[in-house]
Amino acid sequence: MKSATVIFFILSAILFLGTFKYFLVYKRPGVYPPKQVLKKRITALAGGCGICLLVASMLSYFL
Repeated sequence: MKSATVIFFILSAILFLGTFKYFLVYKRPGVYPPKQVLKKRITALAGGCGICLLVASMLSYFL
Protein backbone atom coordinates (compact mmCIF):
# COMPACT_ATOMS: atom_id res chain seq x y z
CA MET A 1 0.00 0.00 0.00
CA LYS A 2 3.00 2.30 0.30
CA SER A 3 3.23 2.39 -3.47
CA ALA A 4 -0.35 3.67 -3.71
CA THR A 5 0.50 6.42 -1.24
CA VAL A 6 3.54 7.44 -3.26
CA ILE A 7 1.52 7.42 -6.48
CA PHE A 8 -1.13 9.70 -4.95
CA PHE A 9 1.57 12.07 -3.66
CA ILE A 10 3.20 12.20 -7.11
CA LEU A 11 -0.16 12.74 -8.80
CA SER A 12 -0.90 15.52 -6.34
CA ALA A 13 2.43 17.21 -7.13
CA ILE A 14 1.78 16.98 -10.88
CA LEU A 15 -1.69 18.49 -10.49
CA PHE A 16 -0.23 21.26 -8.33
CA LEU A 17 2.35 22.09 -11.00
CA GLY A 18 -0.40 22.18 -13.62
CA THR A 19 -2.42 24.51 -11.41
CA PHE A 20 0.58 26.79 -10.98
CA LYS A 21 1.26 26.83 -14.74
CA TYR A 22 -2.32 27.77 -15.62
CA PHE A 23 -2.34 30.37 -12.85
CA LEU A 24 0.71 32.04 -14.38
CA VAL A 25 -0.95 31.97 -17.82
CA TYR A 26 -4.13 33.40 -16.25
CA LYS A 27 -2.22 36.41 -14.92
CA ARG A 28 -0.76 37.30 -18.34
CA PRO A 29 -2.69 39.81 -20.42
CA GLY A 30 -4.03 38.82 -23.83
CA VAL A 31 -3.90 35.02 -23.63
CA TYR A 32 -5.83 32.88 -26.12
CA PRO A 33 -8.01 30.69 -23.93
CA PRO A 34 -10.49 33.06 -22.32
CA LYS A 35 -9.99 33.75 -18.65
CA GLN A 36 -13.19 31.87 -17.75
CA VAL A 37 -11.80 28.69 -19.33
CA LEU A 38 -8.48 29.13 -17.53
CA LYS A 39 -10.31 29.72 -14.25
CA LYS A 40 -12.26 26.47 -14.69
CA ARG A 41 -9.05 24.57 -15.43
CA ILE A 42 -7.32 26.07 -12.39
CA THR A 43 -10.28 25.14 -10.18
CA ALA A 44 -10.47 21.58 -11.54
CA LEU A 45 -6.74 20.96 -11.16
CA ALA A 46 -6.63 22.46 -7.66
CA GLY A 47 -9.61 20.34 -6.61
CA GLY A 48 -8.01 17.19 -7.99
CA CYS A 49 -4.76 18.09 -6.25
CA GLY A 50 -6.54 18.55 -2.94
CA ILE A 51 -8.41 15.27 -3.24
CA CYS A 52 -5.28 13.32 -4.16
CA LEU A 53 -3.35 14.95 -1.32
CA LEU A 54 -6.14 14.11 1.13
CA VAL A 55 -6.26 10.48 -0.02
CA ALA A 56 -2.47 10.17 0.14
CA SER A 57 -2.33 11.62 3.65
CA MET A 58 -5.12 9.35 4.83
CA LEU A 59 -3.40 6.31 3.35
CA SER A 60 -0.06 7.23 4.90
CA TYR A 61 -1.66 7.91 8.28
CA PHE A 62 -3.82 4.79 8.52
CA LEU A 63 -1.41 2.30 6.95
